[in-house]
Amino acid sequence: MGFNVFVTREIPQAGLDIVYANCDPVEMNPDDQVLSREALLAGVRGRDGVLCLLTDRIDDEVFAAAGPQCKVFANYAVGFNNVDLDAATKHGKLVTNTPGVLTDATADHTWTLLMATARRISEADAYMRTGAWGGWGPMQFLGGDVTGRTLGIIGAGRIGTAVAQRSAGFDMKVLYHDQRRNEELERKLGAMQVSKEELLAESDFVSLHVDLNESTRHLISTAELKRMKPTAYLINTSRGPVIDETALVQALQENQIAGAGLDVFEDEPKAKDGLFACKNTVLVPHIASATHWTRSQMAILAANNLVAALKGEKPPNLVNPDVWAG
Repeated sequence: MGFNVFVTREIPQAGLDIVYANCDPVEMNPDDQVLSREALLAGVRGRDGVLCLLTDRIDDEVFAAAGPQCKVFANYAVGFNNVDLDAATKHGKLVTNTPGVLTDATADHTWTLLMATARRISEADAYMRTGAWGGWGPMQFLGGDVTGRTLGIIGAGRIGTAVAQRSAGFDMKVLYHDQRRNEELERKLGAMQVSKEELLAESDFVSLHVDLNESTRHLISTAELKRMKPTAYLINTSRGPVIDETALVQALQENQIAGAGLDVFEDEPKAKDGLFACKNTVLVPHIASATHWTRSQMAILAANNLVAALKGEKPPNLVNPDVWAG
């Protein structure tokens, strides 16, 4: 077969089976952890293709280390902010991602965070486990209502749309902010496209579903948090740096908002000082797509993208088509 491939971390077997069936030799990071910079540079050297993860910083140095014979970097993620696309284009490397298959899992998870945050599930669970509960009381762990409230979606793409659609069962008013009009949401849910400022001021729940780029980094910071209702909740399953986490900690400490449910963090795997002490939060370690089916489908997509590029075919999920056209 002759395709020399490097896999930067173990992925579900369904994807690996495709890689091993079409490539040889294949080397994979044997440890279930992010590669050091030195190990990443050494691992990609001389390869025909690389299957990488969102935790790998793929930039000019990595492309140069891989060498001119390397055709493709298949990213195991829907987001590709970890890849320098300008550098990829300069080096003539195809870059792919894994969209679509994680939409439902991420939307479901967003609602898990929304409900758990509003109803203070983490706090109540931790309290119950201490053995301190003495019985039912009318003032215990009062949280926020969901049914009939206003849901604000920032970023009405595939995932944002799926999250909004799930609100129908809760009879919620839906606002959305996006550069493009989403006629599907307007038709199905009566959703209204509004400015970011109006959405923040009127929503009881603000859910973030944007790509991470220079225009969305710290999209939510001090000014935005001050616009939100003191009874509102912020939910993030997109990328951590979309929120200025230091500003969020201050807002939570000062009760500027009622709470936050976060799947992602600004400096993963770390959280900003003070965040863990904020009881009005639900914090989970980047698991929005973590179902058996979803992660396997992502692996299959990534592997198929990799193999297609190596065989000289246009990968199904190419994110820098200029390289192919060139």
